[in-house]
Amino acid sequence: MAFQGLQNIKWLRLSHNSLNYLDTEAFASLFTLNRLSLDHNELQFFPTETMTRLQEVTRLDLSYNPMTYLGEEVVSMAKLTHLFLDHMSLQDMANTAVSKSPSLIHLDISYNQLRVIQPFSEGSANLARLNLAGNPIYCNCYLRPLREWAIRSKVKLMGTCGGPAHFSGENLDTVYPSQLRCQSQEAMLKAEFEEASRITPPPTQEPENKIKCPANCVCEAETHHSSCENRGHSKVPRGFSPATRFLDLRGNHFHYIPSNSFPGVAQVVSLHLQRCKIVEVEDGAFSGMKGLIYLYLSENDLTSLSPDAFKGLPQLTYLHLEKNRFTIFPKGAFNPVPSLLALHLENNAITKLEAGILIGAEGLRSLYLTGNAIGNMSPKALDQATDLDTLHLGGNKLKEVPTEALSRVENLRDLRLSGNSIRWVGPNAFRPLESSLKELYLDNMGLEKMSQNSLAGLGPGLRSLFLEGNQLEEVPDLHPLTSLEVINLADNPMMCDCPLLPLRLWIEKVNLKVRATCANPPELRGRRVKDVHVFKACPGGEGLPSTPTVTPKSTMAPKPKLMHIKKPKSKSRPRKSPNTRAAAAAAKKAKRRSMA
Repeated sequence: MAFQGLQNIKWLRLSHNSLNYLDTEAFASLFTLNRLSLDHNELQFFPTETMTRLQEVTRLDLSYNPMTYLGEEVVSMAKLTHLFLDHMSLQDMANTAVSKSPSLIHLDISYNQLRVIQPFSEGSANLARLNLAGNPIYCNCYLRPLREWAIRSKVKLMGTCGGPAHFSGENLDTVYPSQLRCQSQEAMLKAEFEEASRITPPPTQEPENKIKCPANCVCEAETHHSSCENRGHSKVPRGFSPATRFLDLRGNHFHYIPSNSFPGVAQVVSLHLQRCKIVEVEDGAFSGMKGLIYLYLSENDLTSLSPDAFKGLPQLTYLHLEKNRFTIFPKGAFNPVPSLLALHLENNAITKLEAGILIGAEGLRSLYLTGNAIGNMSPKALDQATDLDTLHLGGNKLKEVPTEALSRVENLRDLRLSGNSIRWVGPNAFRPLESSLKELYLDNMGLEKMSQNSLAGLGPGLRSLFLEGNQLEEVPDLHPLTSLEVINLADNPMMCDCPLLPLRLWIEKVNLKVRATCANPPELRGRRVKDVHVFKACPGGEGLPSTPTVTPKSTMAPKPKLMHIKKPKSKSRPRKSPNTRAAAAAAKKAKRRSMA
């Protein structure tokens, strides 16, 4: 505890140093500290454990540190209101990164490398301002969820669109969600290329701080960023500054990456090789890149990886291999990367997951396999990844919940099986995850039936359950799910009869918006489950309210009108004309004479 004795300190400023590590107890004795400045240092990761101990801090400045990623719930500071993470190297951040800081009002992540940002989680309820200025935000359909969230949550977005061309320079706060659309991939790439060409400085213009840089590339001394994106290179350029931290080579035509392709750039933290038509990565292609944390090989033509393809990458943490041509899981390629936490293999053509596929990746936390053709999963497929936290298997060809394989990953929090052809979920399907599972996606599977015990064991741990877009007529008892925050039952043909009574009783009990409508019997089709009276006739349903929770307008008692007290003039009989009165009098006289 370096600062022991500073019992009344309010603001500690450690700016413009070379700090790259903070001990967990570094600030433990500063009980009165409410402002901490750590800008212009060398911190590569958010010091979660250190910061969590600062219970009174309201303002934290970490700008100008070389951080590239903010993970889930990394900022856990109860009283923090202002957080400055500008001018770093952020390329991605989890939508729950600040969810454990409920008092946060202002978040500054300006001047980073963020292109797409997801809506923040519900833990950020007080957030009012989000500064995104200076990021290459692409204003298309990928921005729409964030924009809709900002409108709904009344969060002011500061910054401008970095593309496409027709939105460049537009304030994020003025773009309507309906305008945020995506073109075809080819059109998007063309637009990106045109935009890059439009904003690239002329080659004759010399930068103010000249640094070592290959031909036909742009290198920035201040940010340590180098880019040769979409420059038509057929070989990996060499000659970058040893101080380079962010290296962007997207959109070139390398076809293969030879051994030792990146000499002299040991400090690179993030390497982008997307859309380079790569078919092969030779052994030791990345040798010497000891500081590499993020490697993007997405949207290439890879079909396999040799055991030494990633040799020399001891710090590699996030590996992106999505949108390649893998038909077999690249088993055996992960021994050289013991620090791997997240592996992306979405949108390939992998057909099965065999035993031992994750040998070498024992510390893996997130595995993304959405959009493959996986129809078979060995019970031992996940044996090595006992710390797995996130598993996405949506959009594959699984016929049943892989319960036995899941029994090996008892720490799993997020499981997604959306879009598989699973018609039946049997009893105890998720029992192995009873103490860990928080998010469960079973939507759009054509699911027809769930055992009454299919969710057994999940109990109070489960927070989100997605069952929309299936063929369910009834659902299992949801009463044990006492901590559920989100549930979606939309687009299921619910049979509104006594077997569905447990769901109706549960809806009455919880304070949640439950999207569930009747499909049968025909006379109730389209009615919300919570609004029909049929359940009162079922044994156990007698205590349900007689009227729907939301009373339709048609049943409202009419307000008393003036006509109930006194007839308005408009309702009185019309006055008779003089001629009419005379005729009536003559008729009366004639009648009296006849009676006499």
